[in-house]
Amino acid sequence: MVDQNIILIGYAVPLLFGLALMTRLGESFSPTLTSRSPLYAFPRRRHMLGLNIVAFVGFVVSVHTLWISNKISEGGNVCSSATVFSCDDVLGNAQYNVDPIFGISWGLIGMFAFAAVLFITNAVGKEPDAIWAEPYLKYGTFMTGAGLLVIALLVSYEVRMGKICQFCTMAHIANVVCLFGFWKAGKMHENGSWKDEDEDSEAPRNTKSKGRKS
Repeated sequence: MVDQNIILIGYAVPLLFGLALMTRLGESFSPTLTSRSPLYAFPRRRHMLGLNIVAFVGFVVSVHTLWISNKISEGGNVCSSATVFSCDDVLGNAQYNVDPIFGISWGLIGMFAFAAVLFITNAVGKEPDAIWAEPYLKYGTFMTGAGLLVIALLVSYEVRMGKICQFCTMAHIANVVCLFGFWKAGKMHENGSWKDEDEDSEAPRNTKSKGRKS
């Protein structure tokens, strides 16, 4: 079986890359990205790409945690350890691995939550100037903000058990980064850096050039 820590690193790398795209570090990736698509020269395009990447990482990690829970219920071991880091001990705990109200696996809840975030990020990314784009970003902010309460509950469970689930922590980080991403997208709306300038400037420039040719 593949070392779970290697898989964890495989999740961390794209998550950090997505976060970088949402900060000033994203400008350093601009030449590489624009070689594939000139649109990534604009901050909003890079920002939404980064937000999509982080949301997708959160979704995949949630799927992984659900898979680990199922493997443990079948009697298998995935990442058991004698150290404080042991996802088996956390996800295999029948008392804490489901929500206290409906008894649904936290991994499944995470899948639905990040799927909703992915829907918002992709919808806004495709139609950034739609009248519903800004409200959708606020919905994303509220969702990931509410996720902090869930994170606090799950961390309290880990404290009681004296164990830390590495993959759960990765999903928590993805939620926090998505919250930052939605917050910053809202700020981009406020300061006027949301709209791509080339969409306004290229049309008249092309019209002029056609006029000269004629």
